[in-house]
Amino acid sequence: MYTEQLGLTRTQVEQFETDGFVVVEDVIDPEYFAPLMSDYSDILDEVAADLLSHGEISTYDPTADFQERVLDVVRQAGTLDLGPFDIILLQQNVHRDTPMYLGEAAFNIMRHPRLLDAVESLIGPEIYSNPIQHIRLKVPLNLHDSKYHWSQGLGVSNTTSWHQDGAVTTEDSDDTKMITAWVAVTDVTEENGCLAVIPQSHIDGLAGHCVNPSGAGTGLVIPDHLIPVDKMTPLPVRAGGVILFARHTMHRALPNVSDSVRWSLDLRYQPTGQPTGRAFFPGFVARSRKDPSSELHDHAAWVKSWHEVREIFAERAMPKYNRWKSDAPWCA
Repeated sequence: MYTEQLGLTRTQVEQFETDGFVVVEDVIDPEYFAPLMSDYSDILDEVAADLLSHGEISTYDPTADFQERVLDVVRQAGTLDLGPFDIILLQQNVHRDTPMYLGEAAFNIMRHPRLLDAVESLIGPEIYSNPIQHIRLKVPLNLHDSKYHWSQGLGVSNTTSWHQDGAVTTEDSDDTKMITAWVAVTDVTEENGCLAVIPQSHIDGLAGHCVNPSGAGTGLVIPDHLIPVDKMTPLPVRAGGVILFARHTMHRALPNVSDSVRWSLDLRYQPTGQPTGRAFFPGFVARSRKDPSSELHDHAAWVKSWHEVREIFAERAMPKYNRWKSDAPWCA
């Protein structure tokens, strides 16, 4: 049930500090996601039309339920590129028309007052929306195309392997008090691929990561021998609930062994003024008690900032933010 409590309780803050994560149910009323779902329905129709025109799928029913349409496209095409649905640009192959999702629905979720109340409980009232953010559609494992490699882009068949969010930032942000807000758009269960964490793994800082050569999962992984898997804790959460975790909390997604699509958002926040770990991407002030006029409320301005960045990296290579080498000793 949606409640009116502002921010986190003392017990929730203490759990975050001790374990590196906290699950907070009923932060956002699930009805608030309706505009996001409508946008995604329209995007899927456009993507499907392109796939039809190129013969990559043979049929598509735009009147079917969104989840049914996603599953049908993936069954036929083998995967579905998340690029048109995601709120970020990848490191390579950026063009002036590279698709990304910059809808007002996502912008409003990133600035949702109750979400920011929870974040404020952990990092204080000067809150910056970090530009490392994703929207994820995770399809059932039995639809996974084993030939799809993570280097082709982030697809709905990818499952995130063990990693820490601090591993995908540049070293200048190693002291930034960055937290991730993992927002459940649909009910998330162990069966459909909920997040799993290693409690207290944030205490030891950044672990060694390896470039994943197999293509299974995503590009950076913590090798198995560094993961105390006996401590793995699955975190199911209802639609509208949020999992808040620290930048060094080890986490992964469990495989989706259900027959439905799991939908979530990865949003990141930090105190304003600290390095973001991707200085070349546009963040914004989401909340400021000290200077409310510095907050960004203009959706069009946010869109413009991303379009300007896309123009830049259509002309030149994006700076690298992967600090890891495949020949690191822990990767042997």
